[in-house]
Amino acid sequence: MAKLILATQAPGEPEIFASVQGEGPSAGTPCTFIRLSRCNLACVWCDTAYTWHFAGDERPHRDGETFERKANQITLDVADVAERIMQLGQGRLIITGGEPLLQAGPLAELLEALPDLLVEVETNGTTTAPPRLDIRVDQYNVSPKLAHSGNPAELALIAERLRSYSLDERAFFKFVVASQADVAEAAELVRAHGLPKKRLFLMPEGTDSETLRTREKWLIEVCLEHGLRMSDRLHIHLFGDTRGT
Repeated sequence: MAKLILATQAPGEPEIFASVQGEGPSAGTPCTFIRLSRCNLACVWCDTAYTWHFAGDERPHRDGETFERKANQITLDVADVAERIMQLGQGRLIITGGEPLLQAGPLAELLEALPDLLVEVETNGTTTAPPRLDIRVDQYNVSPKLAHSGNPAELALIAERLRSYSLDERAFFKFVVASQADVAEAAELVRAHGLPKKRLFLMPEGTDSETLRTREKWLIEVCLEHGLRMSDRLHIHLFGDTRGT
């Protein structure tokens, strides 16, 4: 039996919960979330650093906090995870992280046990799903990491992967921005890799409503000027920066 490594809402409690999608093209849609642990990148502003910034990890994060692995990770059989998802009774499943595609094999087995759900996978775009998993995915929410994330471009922005997602009609791109310089970098990536504007969002970085609203005031002008879509972070306004929401 395959196993999945999940983040926790509280020690021993996997982060599997029902809510509404807070970002991107499905914002406001009722769904079940499953948050997996581990990531191959290390964004300095990551709001789920408890999925990767464990004690002993010296990669920088702006909060300077590291997390005890045992309290923030839990390993469950795929069948157990599938049962918990079905009990929540939602028709859409959001698989997030961390970087979910690091666990592609067990994820494929999970989705084979949940054939009637619409499935979104949230990914940083540095890898692609193998065929057994890919065939089960209805939507990819791809969030390439810009320079202000602190990740080296050679790790975070892999041309062949960006191009592959740009050709996939299921893939939507979401750039997290905190300044005009971030917008300019995103625009250059759109041009260089032929990313489709109709499937592209700019989203303000922030983990409180005041920061989001402040950045959205200038970001909406950018979107109007360039014909781009803006994504809010609905869950932050509703629940704050909390787990299991």
